[in-house]
Amino acid sequence: MEPIYMDNFTLSDLQCDRFGRLKPSAICWFVQEMASRHCLQLQLDWDTLASRGMFWAIIRHKVQVQRLPKKGEHIRIETWPMPTTRVAYPRNVVAFDEAGQELWRSTSLWVLMDMQSRAMILPGKSGVVVEGILRGGELPSPPSLSPAELSQAFQRTVRFSDLDLNGHMNNCRYLDWAADLMPSHFHQAHSLQEFTLGYLSEAREGDDLQLQYEQQENGALRLEIQRQDEGKMHRIFCADLIF
Repeated sequence: MEPIYMDNFTLSDLQCDRFGRLKPSAICWFVQEMASRHCLQLQLDWDTLASRGMFWAIIRHKVQVQRLPKKGEHIRIETWPMPTTRVAYPRNVVAFDEAGQELWRSTSLWVLMDMQSRAMILPGKSGVVVEGILRGGELPSPPSLSPAELSQAFQRTVRFSDLDLNGHMNNCRYLDWAADLMPSHFHQAHSLQEFTLGYLSEAREGDDLQLQYEQQENGALRLEIQRQDEGKMHRIFCADLIF
C-alpha cells in the first residue's frame, strides 16, 4: 500500500484573511497538520518521538499556488513522504477544491532534532525509517536562499502566542509576520503565487528579532530575520514571496 494520507477540511474564518482568502500561513498549518496526522498513523507522532527524546522540525519549504480558496470552501488534501535523503525527510502535500482542481502544492524538508541538545539527528542515526514514494509532479527540493542586504528594517519580539509544543516560534507564524509588513490595500490587490522559506535556527520566547525586507521590482518580497548573539547577527529565517 502506498504511504498516502488524505483528509478533508472546511475553511474557517480563522484560516482566512480580511478578504476571505486562505492565509499563506494557513497553508503552512495544513502542511504541518497533515504531516502530524500522517505521522500518527505511522507511529512517528510527537508523543512517540518525544518518548525517544526527538521531535520533527521543518527546515525548508516551497509552495506554488494555483488559487487561494475562500472561507467556507471544502478542500481535500493529500500528503506523502518522498524518499529520505542523507539529512532530511522530504514530504509532498497537494490541495484540491471540490471540483478536483489543484489549489496549491508543497514540498517541505523535515529533520529530527534532539530535544535536549537541539542538535539535528541524521536519518541514518535516528532509527526512524520513513518509506517514501514519487508519484510524479512533485516540486523540486526547496533551495537554500543566500543572505541578502535589504533596505528596510523592523524589530519584533517573540511572544507566548508565537510558540508551539517544541518551545520555539512555530513555522506558521513567520508568514504572518511577513504578511504584516504589507498593508491591507496591497493584499487586496495581490494574491501570493509562490513562496520559498528557510528555517535556519530556533527563535525562543523573548528573542528580539530584526526583520530586514525589501520588495523587488518583480513584485517579490524578500525577507531576512536575524537575532543578535554575542554581538553578532545570526540568520533565523529567510523567505522569498512572489505575488
